[in-house]
Amino acid sequence: MRKLVIPAAAAALALALTACGSGSDSDSGKSGDGDGTLVVGATAVPAGEVLTYIKDNLAEKAGLDLEIKEFTDYVLPNTALQEGTLDANLYQNQPFLDEFNKSKGTDLVSVVKAYLPPMGVYSKKIEDISKLADGATVAVPNETTNEGRALKLLAAKGLITLKDGAGANASPADIEANPKHLKFKELEPAQLPRSLDDVDVAVINNNYAQDAGYSPAKDAIVLESAKDNPYANLLAVKRGNEDDPRVEKLAKLLVSSDVKKFIEDKYKGSVLPVTSG
Repeated sequence: MRKLVIPAAAAALALALTACGSGSDSDSGKSGDGDGTLVVGATAVPAGEVLTYIKDNLAEKAGLDLEIKEFTDYVLPNTALQEGTLDANLYQNQPFLDEFNKSKGTDLVSVVKAYLPPMGVYSKKIEDISKLADGATVAVPNETTNEGRALKLLAAKGLITLKDGAGANASPADIEANPKHLKFKELEPAQLPRSLDDVDVAVINNNYAQDAGYSPAKDAIVLESAKDNPYANLLAVKRGNEDDPRVEKLAKLLVSSDVKKFIEDKYKGSVLPVTSG
């Protein structure tokens, strides 16, 4: 099922995280007031690592008190941001943010593009995508924009053809030609690395691939190109907080030469820096 929903258990987890993690008003500034700690939500890799580098090496000099809250899914960071228990988040791309706002009624906006985490195709059974067998099973993310992104990557390699007009939210229903008769298995993005024992290939988001110990630049048998790629991860805030001085400081640091060098040195092509918003 393609969806942008969370079960009740995840909602309860969100309440628990925000209740015990965001701090009191005396410890962190209220969203948008420009004072106190800036609380930023992020997935662990690469967002959490990039933010930790900034916190440990750059934030104090910039006059920024930064607190990082890590999440393991793609919904709770936006829910918390909309509710005000986060001041900003870093993990999503513009197509995902647009779809989230549309489907959830949130009012979140981009501040700056930070880096590109290229999506890749991974396999334990083949080392060359051209060797993918007829009737092979392909695992893809089951939520809207990431599934469309995965299908576009497969289309770019000639494995499928999408219908004219199939946009960022393309689904298997938008496949016009499937010469290898591929079978698609739609899974939660976090489950995709674990699916590799059961499928022929899986199209996996960068952060979940790295969480599972894969190096996208080395281990992906297909990796997205950076050219004209709309999927750079961005720093997001609730509308109206774009000019918060704390947010402006973090945005400037995210595209600084120091962060660019950190990304290049640490990820060695598995994450690509963005040097302008």
